[in-house]
Amino acid sequence: MIEIRNVSKHFGGIKAVENVTLDIQKGSITGLIGPNGAGKTTLFNIIAGFYSPDFGEIIFEGENISTLRSDELFKKGILRTFQIAHEFENLTVRENLMMVPDNQTGETIFHTWISRKKIRIEEEENSKKATEVMEFLSLDHLANEKAGSLSGGQKKLLELGRTMMVDAKIVLLDEVGAGVNKTLLKKIGESIKTLNKEMGYTFFMIEHDIEFISSLCDPVIVMTEGSVLTEGKVSSIRNDERVIEAYLGN
Repeated sequence: MIEIRNVSKHFGGIKAVENVTLDIQKGSITGLIGPNGAGKTTLFNIIAGFYSPDFGEIIFEGENISTLRSDELFKKGILRTFQIAHEFENLTVRENLMMVPDNQTGETIFHTWISRKKIRIEEEENSKKATEVMEFLSLDHLANEKAGSLSGGQKKLLELGRTMMVDAKIVLLDEVGAGVNKTLLKKIGESIKTLNKEMGYTFFMIEHDIEFISSLCDPVIVMTEGSVLTEGKVSSIRNDERVIEAYLGN
């Protein structure tokens, strides 16, 4: 689904990402691990259109998307979540979900005067979809709660739910398990598996919790110092001396 070819990104003299080449297969849950400063989040930001690569290219379903903005990639079905959830804290959980679909008629002031019926129909459809998403993620009891009052794990579920409000093809998950208790982490993992197996979502995920990665991901890619160190199944990665050294040093 995504081909990353010789991608580099430098910030001054810092080589955040250096000559990275890897593939994300359609229908996979691919893990990305590595020590802090390895370049994982920078690579995510390049794929999601927050940065443009200095060198190399990113191909999505045969199209070069290297120079496209994040909003253009959103329309193509490339979505990402963040390590720190980016909810609209003063809106309810339902409202956070209903905001996601693109090009809503009510976004234009002119249409609020002449297209009220169309706006009402769209809002009813979006509200129905939001209800389905909340039920799937067991957030329906929080529908009318302000998103800012949710726990860290609930906010991560809400971020995942926002990707379900549109036809996502690939979701980039940035440390979805960070700061989440074990109960909610299990729910997040189950939701990811269901979206992958039953709804055809492809996931590319950064994660530090190796047990969480082990339960979800195949393959796992390891980055260090801005480059890909190795790739393979979790069982082989965990016993790779180069990976152990990258995390723990000599």
